[in-house]
Amino acid sequence: MTDVHPEHAQLQADRIYLGWQYALLYPEPGPAPRRPSPAENPVPEVDPEWVRRERLNEDLLNRPVKVVRGFMVGLGLIMLGLAVVGPLDWSFALAGVIVAFGIAGFCSYAVYQGDRAVRHRIQERQEAGERLRRERDRELHRAQEEHAARYREWTERKERYDRQITWYAVAVPDEIDRIDVAGGTLPGWSALITLLGATRLYSGGHLTVLDLSEGAVAKDLIELARRGGDEPLVWVLPVDLPRLDLGATLAPEAFADVLAHVVSVSEEHRTTRDLSFDNAILERVLEVLGENATINQVTAALRALAQVGDPRDDLRYGLITATQLERIGTLFGRGVSDRVVIERAWALESQLRKLETLGSEAVRLPPARLRVVSMDRQAGVFGNRVLGTYVATALTHILRQSPASERPWYHTIIVAGADKLRGDVLDRLMDACETSRTGLVLTYRSLTPTVRERLGRGHAAVAFMRLGNAEDARVASEHVGTEHRLELAQLTETISAAGSGLDGGYVSTVGRAGDGEDDRDVGRADLREDITESTEWGRRASKVLGETERVLHRSREFLVEPHQLQQLPTTSVIVTDATANGRRVRLADANPAILTFPRTTLGEFDEIRAATTESTADRGEEAPSEPTSFETAPPNLGPPPPRLDWRRR
Repeated sequence: MTDVHPEHAQLQADRIYLGWQYALLYPEPGPAPRRPSPAENPVPEVDPEWVRRERLNEDLLNRPVKVVRGFMVGLGLIMLGLAVVGPLDWSFALAGVIVAFGIAGFCSYAVYQGDRAVRHRIQERQEAGERLRRERDRELHRAQEEHAARYREWTERKERYDRQITWYAVAVPDEIDRIDVAGGTLPGWSALITLLGATRLYSGGHLTVLDLSEGAVAKDLIELARRGGDEPLVWVLPVDLPRLDLGATLAPEAFADVLAHVVSVSEEHRTTRDLSFDNAILERVLEVLGENATINQVTAALRALAQVGDPRDDLRYGLITATQLERIGTLFGRGVSDRVVIERAWALESQLRKLETLGSEAVRLPPARLRVVSMDRQAGVFGNRVLGTYVATALTHILRQSPASERPWYHTIIVAGADKLRGDVLDRLMDACETSRTGLVLTYRSLTPTVRERLGRGHAAVAFMRLGNAEDARVASEHVGTEHRLELAQLTETISAAGSGLDGGYVSTVGRAGDGEDDRDVGRADLREDITESTEWGRRASKVLGETERVLHRSREFLVEPHQLQQLPTTSVIVTDATANGRRVRLADANPAILTFPRTTLGEFDEIRAATTESTADRGEEAPSEPTSFETAPPNLGPPPPRLDWRRR
């Protein structure tokens, strides 16, 4: 047997891994062929009862002859005795004796002939049984030889079946601009983000996670990156807001645009005209404050513009100067329009004050290939939406100002809980990522009208996880197509039932981060070992796998129907993407621990099946060889593209 080409078993930087597909390249061979046994088709022996009946019938037929024979023998003896005594003439007696003994001899011959016929029939029966026995022995020998050949073939098929790869990678090419993940639970998102993020990091890329779910879904990914030798940077907002310098040095026009979108987070039905009005106010305020204005300076100017509070306090704290205060008072004319400006300035100040500490304690942080910005679940819901919108919008402006990467998905952004962002914020982020060739993954908890309008739009792959809402499940089934029949591994259901805990939250790292360079050597990393040792998924899977080894090859099929989508296991993902041959629909398990299983490959099922079929045709063999497992060492990636600098204007 020969192995599949090694490139099928390596972590490839030009593929985005979303899970593992359970599939069997070789069907189950069934039970072993039974060995033929003489006892299954015995040769019948001569029946003693039949022999007894034959002898009895012959005896009954010979009985009259034997009686006649005895009578004739007795008659001959009598006639001989009478001749000796004298009453009977010797000549007559001698003739009678000869006739009587002749008849007796004839009767004896008849009895002998009957007995010989019986013996002949019995012998024929015995010889026929012996011939049948010899024929059965020859047939048994041929059957046993055929059984030995069939058993050798069955043994090869069984060995191939038992040793074959059962989990194949489900990936999309990096030509895809975006991945939309609809539905799912927090543990399911944790599995997907850990797998996707780990494969990107171990391929030499960079990753930014904006976690709006408040569920610490990137916690395992952080531990995995730390074990791999790269200390991630984790901001937990609003506590770490003073140490977050994201967008703090944007140009005034861009900064005003960011802040205008932040204010719009609470007003879902605001129009472009409303945003333009807020943007105009903020731009004029920033012109007065000058470049590098901070958020607390902007809110101080807005308070002065809205005539809220005592401006002397802001003068005393140095947030605004007397000259700036005077200029702000003359920015807009007096009259009716002034009231509108005052109301909007007040609204702007009331929401932007949640960002006042932004970048106030910023320090130089070491480079990190994994950066996580999360929202504290104990903070207010509205405040977290404001912070999330600010981070997303600031990232958008940084991407717009960054040159396009030479390698797609070298830098990947994951937004968990993207349905908490406004539609226009999402649109701008999508466009910026597409232009800069930055990979973008958006996860949506529910299919709101805003999400439905954007799901799969453009050159995007769509992944569906468990959809608890019936209407969301119906929309998803229509998107995928109810005619598709997917195979679900029982192991997926078993491990998903065990769950993966998301106890606790993130631990901030920016407060204790120091200077340093990223000297991590990805070639030394062992992704399989790191997943097993550092993730909750790996630890739980090892335990469950040992208890459920008997179900490794069991699965069931189901149609993509709404009620099935509502009952999907936690880590199941239905991945749909467009290819040159049409749209593909595959069911994957996003559990990163499957990467550690002995029968997992990083090659895709369709590619390996095509490769093995081609190699089989070339060799003229009946069955292809099984693919090998994977290697975690990434291929030669060439020089890395420039990093995305948060502080770049």
